[in-house]
Amino acid sequence: MVQSIFDLPVEKQIFYAVLVFSWTVYLWEAYLAYRQRRIYRSTTHVPQELGKIMDSETFEKSRLYQLDKSNFSFWSGLYSESEGTLILLLGGIPFLWGVAGSVISRFGFGPEYEIMQSLVFLMLATLFSAFTGLPWSLYNTFVIEEKHGFNQQTLGFFLKDAVKKFVVTQCILLPVTSLLLYIIKIGGDYFFIYAWLFTLAVSLVLVTIYADYIAPLFDKFTPLPEGELKSDIEAMAKSISFPLTKVYVVEGSKRSSHSNAYFYGFFKNKRIVLFDTLLEDYSPLNKAGEPQPEQPESDETPIEPKAKPKNKKQGCNNPEILAVLGHELGHWKLGHTVKNIVISQMNSFLCFSLFAVLIGRKELFVAFGFNDSQPTLIGLMIIFQFIFSPYNELLSFCLTVLSRRFEFQADAFARAMGKASELYSALIKLNKDNLGFPVADWLFSMWHYSHPPLLERLRALGNVKQD
Repeated sequence: MVQSIFDLPVEKQIFYAVLVFSWTVYLWEAYLAYRQRRIYRSTTHVPQELGKIMDSETFEKSRLYQLDKSNFSFWSGLYSESEGTLILLLGGIPFLWGVAGSVISRFGFGPEYEIMQSLVFLMLATLFSAFTGLPWSLYNTFVIEEKHGFNQQTLGFFLKDAVKKFVVTQCILLPVTSLLLYIIKIGGDYFFIYAWLFTLAVSLVLVTIYADYIAPLFDKFTPLPEGELKSDIEAMAKSISFPLTKVYVVEGSKRSSHSNAYFYGFFKNKRIVLFDTLLEDYSPLNKAGEPQPEQPESDETPIEPKAKPKNKKQGCNNPEILAVLGHELGHWKLGHTVKNIVISQMNSFLCFSLFAVLIGRKELFVAFGFNDSQPTLIGLMIIFQFIFSPYNELLSFCLTVLSRRFEFQADAFARAMGKASELYSALIKLNKDNLGFPVADWLFSMWHYSHPPLLERLRALGNVKQD
């Protein structure tokens, strides 16, 4: 059988190798997910070492939430893999390319207008992806996230948001793609250098303008009000020479009760963004879902409102927020952001260099049904998505390992700033707010977790007394 495979034409070998590797990755991912689901099903009681960290009610909620997410991921992943396989087997890519050609021919443009045909192909492909992914996204948002008390969106808001995302994506994707294809066409022997420089410039511009011009199209950003928290943030930034210019609060609570924080900007123009769900005194979810005042505090499980399950009081107090930001600023001070950019661009340059070597190989195009033409966009798709897939998997795993190392270093930085106790309690609160399950299969964790598991981070912070 092996000999018969090697007797096949090289384009068939390429095609079947891509399919086999794709299903190999899927089965590996499915096996890892199965191992983790086994943990969710079997670990029904709070382990002894977690007794002081998580109560049994929150533990059970997080277990059921993560189990639902894992089951959903299995079916959505199986659908995605099956859809991709059928597209390849049935010649969906050359078919859609032909449809794009028919569309531009209606306007009097022939095959020589390859860039225009490429843009129509790209729009049709993203439209197809949006429609086939919509039912899964709806189920995830309005069944799973709704069931576990995270979803804050209405159906109208969700659909309006989806349309807006599609339009904004097209407004960025189509011009950038057309310029990239044009550069590749006219770049000569060194086109890969110009293409890499162009993508570098685009990525830097997008990072610079995203929070100021793109993100506000979807969420409301307001300056953090003057007060103790803002003064403390500015003082902490000044103490490590972080060039902070503005602190924003983003209204993330209108779509989800999950929380986050990040910073952005280059050189002397850094901004910090805090989700309102991160701020205990700012989150509207605390005001909307406050418990009855006549009920005294107790360790017993409170009776939850029937209308919608809510987590306990959302977010962190001010010292904990400062500890979280100390961690985030640690990424900057330790050069993690710059290192990630350098790694990303080195990888990008390598990929464009290999693309320049492979783009002239006709058998790559024939393998995917392009017998009479070699469109540049299709070449990019075949080489970057299919041919590079083994390399991409290896790189992804290495970056995951590196990310966990960076997270430990950033935690250590916050500890060195004297915020170990506050970060310790903040990590526990954030884990509870987001219903993170603190028990993980070692192999699943190693392969997937870009952040270390909660217990590992708490151990690294040391034995800090908790109230």
